[in-house]
Amino acid sequence: MSSPGLYIHVPFCRSKCPYCAFYSIASASLILRWLNAFREEISYYKGHFDEFDSLYLGGGTPTFLEVRDLAGMMEQIFTHFDFARDTEITIEANPCDLTREKAKSLMDLGFNRISLGVQSFEDNELSFLGRRHTSMQSKKALMDLRSFGFENIGVDLIYGFEGQTLEGWVKTLKQAIEFKPEHLSCYQLTIEKKTLFGRLNEKGMLTPPDEEKERIFFLATSNFLKDHGYMHYEISNFARNDSLISRHNCKYWHHVPYLGLGPSAHSFQNSTRRWNIGSVKKYCEMLEGGRAPIGGYENLTEEQLSLEKVSLGLRTKQGLDLKKIPRNPELNNMLLRLQDSGFLKIINDRILPTRKGFLVADSLPLYLV
Repeated sequence: MSSPGLYIHVPFCRSKCPYCAFYSIASASLILRWLNAFREEISYYKGHFDEFDSLYLGGGTPTFLEVRDLAGMMEQIFTHFDFARDTEITIEANPCDLTREKAKSLMDLGFNRISLGVQSFEDNELSFLGRRHTSMQSKKALMDLRSFGFENIGVDLIYGFEGQTLEGWVKTLKQAIEFKPEHLSCYQLTIEKKTLFGRLNEKGMLTPPDEEKERIFFLATSNFLKDHGYMHYEISNFARNDSLISRHNCKYWHHVPYLGLGPSAHSFQNSTRRWNIGSVKKYCEMLEGGRAPIGGYENLTEEQLSLEKVSLGLRTKQGLDLKKIPRNPELNNMLLRLQDSGFLKIINDRILPTRKGFLVADSLPLYLV
């Protein structure tokens, strides 16, 4: 997993979901200007990275763009950068964008992996989540993608929100696996401050689930998907086998270099993390003025890198190499206590989180570093 990854942030959506904290704007008016600026940004990084083996178009909603715009982007990307022959090429898609013609065009453009933002197969839940598509549109999109030969489809789902029942959630999971997706991402809804849900929560107009309900939903999800042939390889992610794990996302969890292009995109290389300005207009203005759209950066110390490796490693089934954790007099005793409590296992000098450990993954690193 040493080859770097390339991420493209497409900052446009048809509408802004009330829970989404990722940067995007609900307008198409700046798309042409942004595409021109994007071409300029690509030129800054030609030759700065070795051959990529993953390309990920996220957002925002990349499939909001017209096929001709996506085609132009792909041409620019493959002209300026080198890619391995087996590169994983992913695009995030909204079901209501995927006409049969567009689904076929994505295959023709070289995408070999689709991450479909289904979120739920219950129309009342989709309405609560502010989604524009219906359950029927999701089902049609999944059937169309299969009919055009996509063999690596991921389905994104959300659980743990007000009004959702465990029975309703399991019904959505059952509906999802009927389409035999190669990958499932099951995200527990997080209330972010700068979102509509965050503002409603501050006013007491939203009731997020308590910790016990979150625990029940999480374990039910893991058990259900394990029973139906999926491997729980990261807190929110499941795959049919090792070859279908998201190659690109694994780079974030294992400190593999990656380049991010587009407004608010992050990059990581040689212990330095860098991020772009989080504004389409400022991004365009900077590139039109001959400047890279850098919003900031940080040089991580060895201690910071070590802490991140522990934190990120304990979110995945691969865990941590015990030998790479800084030793301290209390470590062995702490590891024994965490094993006895069922939070982790140690096998072949690797610290492996259990499903119970996944539940408290954010706090586990505090005991080990």
